[in-house]
Amino acid sequence: MIHLIPRKWAAGTAIWILWGGTLSAAEPSQLETFLARPIFDADQALIDVQLYCVGRIPRMPAVCSADEWAQKAGQLRESVLRDVVYRGKAIHWRDAPAQVQWLDSIEGGPGYRIRKLRYEILPGMWTAALLYEPEKLEGKVPVILNVNGHSPEGKEYHPKQLRCINQAKRGMLALNVEWLGMGQLRTEGFQHYRMNQLDLCGTSGLAPFYLAMKRGLDILLELEHADPERLAVTGLSGGGWQTITISSLDPRVKLSVPVAGYSSFVTRTEHLKDLGDSEQTPCDLATIVDYTHLTAMMAPRPTLLIYNQDDNCCFEAKYALQPLVDAAAPIFDLFGRTDYLRSHINYDPGTHNYEQDNREALYRMLRDHFYEGSSEFNAGEIPSEDEIKTADELFVELPGKNEDFNTLALALAKTLPVGAELPADPQAATRWRESRRHQLAELIRFKSYEIEAAEIDKQPCGDLTVRGWKLTCGPWNLPCVGIDPEEARATAVLIGDEGYEKLAADAERLANDDHCVLMLDLTGVGKSAPSKSMLFSLLTAAIGDRPLGIEAGQLAAAARWAAGANEGKPVRLVAVGPRMGVTALVAAAQETEAIECVELAGALGSLKEILENNRGVDQLPELFCFGLLEAFDIKQIAALVAPRKIVLREPSDRAKQELADLL
Repeated sequence: MIHLIPRKWAAGTAIWILWGGTLSAAEPSQLETFLARPIFDADQALIDVQLYCVGRIPRMPAVCSADEWAQKAGQLRESVLRDVVYRGKAIHWRDAPAQVQWLDSIEGGPGYRIRKLRYEILPGMWTAALLYEPEKLEGKVPVILNVNGHSPEGKEYHPKQLRCINQAKRGMLALNVEWLGMGQLRTEGFQHYRMNQLDLCGTSGLAPFYLAMKRGLDILLELEHADPERLAVTGLSGGGWQTITISSLDPRVKLSVPVAGYSSFVTRTEHLKDLGDSEQTPCDLATIVDYTHLTAMMAPRPTLLIYNQDDNCCFEAKYALQPLVDAAAPIFDLFGRTDYLRSHINYDPGTHNYEQDNREALYRMLRDHFYEGSSEFNAGEIPSEDEIKTADELFVELPGKNEDFNTLALALAKTLPVGAELPADPQAATRWRESRRHQLAELIRFKSYEIEAAEIDKQPCGDLTVRGWKLTCGPWNLPCVGIDPEEARATAVLIGDEGYEKLAADAERLANDDHCVLMLDLTGVGKSAPSKSMLFSLLTAAIGDRPLGIEAGQLAAAARWAAGANEGKPVRLVAVGPRMGVTALVAAAQETEAIECVELAGALGSLKEILENNRGVDQLPELFCFGLLEAFDIKQIAALVAPRKIVLREPSDRAKQELADLL
């Protein structure tokens, strides 16, 4: 028994709720077997996204003088900070006072002590740090920000401790800072894929990462003995990424030593192990710069690029290093500072490390540029293994309530979306839809594609005829399966979060209801999901597009193609799962003629559920579209589908609650 319960919003949208129902099983095993077969080469999805991204990554500009580059670098720096780092509420975080609280000191080793401190990254978000301080200080001395990567030990990571100890024993002030998501901040709310929750709310998720480093520099430069002309940053892996990011964007840094921490975005499209986490691939960064630019922006400041020959994690020296040198070396040459750009390749152990060989390369760099190459400076490792501290010894008390990505996003979302009220007057609602439809298209960077279809396969399946199609949709190649009953009265386009291979039962239900069914996998889903699909989604956003806009554009194009094949009759969109549910609503909001109704199963009632359930971009990649929740929730997108019908199959209580005004 199926019950249909309609109510109407003034603008004319009707949302229908379907409860229960029976599914016919016309030999599903035959259909499932067909659905499991590849339509075309399995590498096609990867090739498509590689070509799409690599052609949109910015290349180094041609410059003829040091002055020209200095002006260009300043413009790039300003653009990245304004348009990537400090978007939305992050500008207020930047300008807010940040507390620093010095705590107790513990004995370090011969000649130095360790002072504990905590500081605010932004209001209410605290991190821990350790200052390795020589016992005898006179005059101004070098200061070094030591950042760490994805090692779960955080600031307790032994090679990092040895590095800080060696710096202190040479008379330097070494700050060992905790990293978000590691060590004492290793919580679900600080997990790196959660930073995109802030992006969803229209505020930069990159900002806390950047501000954590900026505040660390502030602390170092406020020390009595700090020499602002001898300020360095260094770190491994994610710490290498932090090093080049803060060093290139903050001219206060006078020497930079990133270790196995980054490669060009172009390199990453080929070497997939280099595709980085959310912070390494922030939204829209690659509309302004590549990491080649960031490296060149160090000129003429001393820079040492350290890479490991056979890195078992990422950024192998054999492919990652040279493109960076090729981009930056000519810029250093313009300044007459060819020798200020150096590189070091580690062969022993040659894996992902900041062990003794790499540390000694750092010490030599410090000697040559901070101590004028003094022969009295010991560039060898000072053995200090017996001075390593435990995590308990290095523990820094943090406030009981500490903001993280998730709590910040939840707080931002309380007043979102802006202008959420739907107009009750029908004429006002029509004007609202026209305006907001255009706004949505711009926000998601909606793509208008046309379909070229090639039939690949055809065979009977019980009472059905099943066809395999290759759809060329702009730069994308999409697999599609068509299911034709003997008599069809309508057409349905069927998509699902897990790919069409898992939708045999839904396809049979629609076919038994006399629908021609087109089952489609959009880019990033099912058979159209390349290796490292989610990381390519991040890269797609970094180059200025949005996965949601691409997928919705593909779906709208497929609907037009399907309608055209059926004498222009509009089609029904059927989406299973929260990802494809939002994609279907967006496609229907944009394509007003070829789509007559939308049916959703497992749909979200609100984008805020993503935040409330603390979901990450690795789980729902296309839904973390920058600023989407700032302007639209599910309710507002659904209202754009009016006056066409939306059908909810066994909706959640949240969906019924949120969409009550449209029922």
